[in-house]
Amino acid sequence: MDILNIDVPVRVIESEVDYSTALEQMAELMASEPAPNSDAERLLKTLAVLVRDYESARYPVVPPDPIEAIKFRMEQQGLAPKDLIPYLGSRSRVSEVLAKKRPLTLSMIRSLHRGLGIPAASLLSDRGDSSASLELDLMRVPFAEMRKLGWIDHLPRDASGKQRILDSWMSSIRMLEFSPLYRRHVRSAKSVDQERLYIWTIQVAKMALEHPPVGKFDPTWSLDFMREVARISAFKDGPSLVKEFLGQHGILMLVVPTLSPWLDGAAMMCRNVPVIALTLRHNRLDNFWFVLMHELVHLFKHLGPEAESFYDDLDSDDQADPKEIEADHLAAEALIPSSEWQASPASKLRSADAARHLAQRLKIHEAIVAGRIRKAYKDYRVLSGMVGQGEVRRHFPEFEG
Repeated sequence: MDILNIDVPVRVIESEVDYSTALEQMAELMASEPAPNSDAERLLKTLAVLVRDYESARYPVVPPDPIEAIKFRMEQQGLAPKDLIPYLGSRSRVSEVLAKKRPLTLSMIRSLHRGLGIPAASLLSDRGDSSASLELDLMRVPFAEMRKLGWIDHLPRDASGKQRILDSWMSSIRMLEFSPLYRRHVRSAKSVDQERLYIWTIQVAKMALEHPPVGKFDPTWSLDFMREVARISAFKDGPSLVKEFLGQHGILMLVVPTLSPWLDGAAMMCRNVPVIALTLRHNRLDNFWFVLMHELVHLFKHLGPEAESFYDDLDSDDQADPKEIEADHLAAEALIPSSEWQASPASKLRSADAARHLAQRLKIHEAIVAGRIRKAYKDYRVLSGMVGQGEVRRHFPEFEG
């Protein structure tokens, strides 16, 4: 049977008959073992998305209650309430949590997840409408920095004021709609402040919901598309132009100043919208373009409806994770193809002329080639005048003043 002649319903599945037909077609396609990137594989992926969307709407999964998840694990392991004290903090706090009189904090969730192996998704589940029911440690929330960045209007004076401001600030975000903090991949050689990372993530989500992209996202990986993005760097207003370009292709690029000293960027999904968030902590053109391309690789190759989000420190030398290795490699390949690099004098000479020659050949900004030369030689003193120091933030109003 020619699997490509199957009449695939490339439309929304609206009935059980459509659903059954789609499942049968998926079974036939999978049995044929389609080649990567073939028409058959693309049809299979299309059907998978249609089936998943229909199942989500027709058979919604009711999230587990966090306290019931804790009690179930207690029953499994024969634990008494006093055995939860190391994870929740005190006997009275255990009683309040089990009686549903006190919400779980981030530290409680981490302790229960690590110590008792309770899935983080179960502990995050919240049937209410407000994400603020997940309590943060108010002493660790950086209110002053949030006020300085314009995320909140004024500084609270006491604990009750802090809670009111936090509840109001988080009111537009539901944990079940956006909870990548607990399905995350963090690449960093430095200690990560979880509360700051969580607050930054919520700000990204709020901005994503307020400014959705105009175009439709095609998740198909394409090195040609990546190189088209790279060529935008050659324009004087490249950093602002690329934001508009990605938006036209259904990808929301946000610039969100960091609350964590190590964070360069992140790739995540918010209500099925692909989001790339950049912090611009290094205000250099070579760094901007590499971080952007790195996060684009994560978006196309590693993200999905159920996938973890990626938070990246590109100064880290951690090469243990295959996804990070792939993101580094494909980002570099999209910016400067290895064949072009090897054939260019730039791979042998630490000179400005060599960098400009290769940049003109590839139609990219010379800062990208200069950055590649510096990294290849591990010499960050050379070509310092070519990497576009101080040339990124001025394109984004988030950094005005």
